[in-house]
Amino acid sequence: MRSEPIALPADPVDAEDFDVSVDALDRSQRARLIRRTRTGLGLSQTEFASRFRVPVGTLRDWEQARATAPDFAVAYVRVIGRHPDLVADAVA
Repeated sequence: MRSEPIALPADPVDAEDFDVSVDALDRSQRARLIRRTRTGLGLSQTEFASRFRVPVGTLRDWEQARATAPDFAVAYVRVIGRHPDLVADAVA
């Protein structure tokens, strides 16, 4: 079994710190983008999910970095961030 390369090693002076993998960093960056887009629009997770036709459980998993949002979802969220009314009308 091959282990994933470490992107950010733990701080040796901080007993509570831990190594972070490349995958974990990517997942957290995607989670932050999604969460910031939603909160920037002033929407709850339920409101965002309903308005843009994303299953609320999936949105929660992405925002909490329990699952990695796929590339198409990240692109969709970026479009939502730039044109929220247009996207909402398109999926209505």
